[in-house]
Amino acid sequence: MGFLGYQKNEIREYNNKRCCGLWFIIIGAVIIISSIFGGEQKIQPVIFTVGFVVGFYISVINRKVVAKLSWGQSSKFQNNIAIFSIAILFPLMFISAGPFFPMQNWRMIWLMTFLAVGLHFIPFYFVHGISMIGIAALCSANALIGIFVPAIPFIVLAFVDGLIKIVFGIYLLFFSKPTKSP
Repeated sequence: MGFLGYQKNEIREYNNKRCCGLWFIIIGAVIIISSIFGGEQKIQPVIFTVGFVVGFYISVINRKVVAKLSWGQSSKFQNNIAIFSIAILFPLMFISAGPFFPMQNWRMIWLMTFLAVGLHFIPFYFVHGISMIGIAALCSANALIGIFVPAIPFIVLAFVDGLIKIVFGIYLLFFSKPTKSP
């Protein structure tokens, strides 16, 4: 058995794409709404935190919703990859956004967080399929554009990030089909 329970020639079934889609729709909307009221902090922390927690509960933890949206169980490897991906998000955010906290440079804190989130989608390829590479690329590119082009207002970048998540979420929730990959 390999890294995180990977088994060579294991066929992965992407059974939880619709749950992921619901999560993307919720968190995309939360990012947009919290950026509207963000003020100096760019993203309003109370709106973001409440939206994040409620959205995560609804789309990931609530067994009734998960049972209704899932097409079946994830493999042990997929569960481990999901945990790994979430676990690496926090060091990625700390390393990338952390240096900007002493200066309270909220634009860079959030853009680096958006970049870390984009990167943490890459391992989710093994959990939800190829669409995760697309969302990883687009979210990361949006963050990098904001980092390197400071003339773009943060709210524009936050709206783009939120809309990317909502569009992918709509696709995953309403249009994706159960797929398998060797």
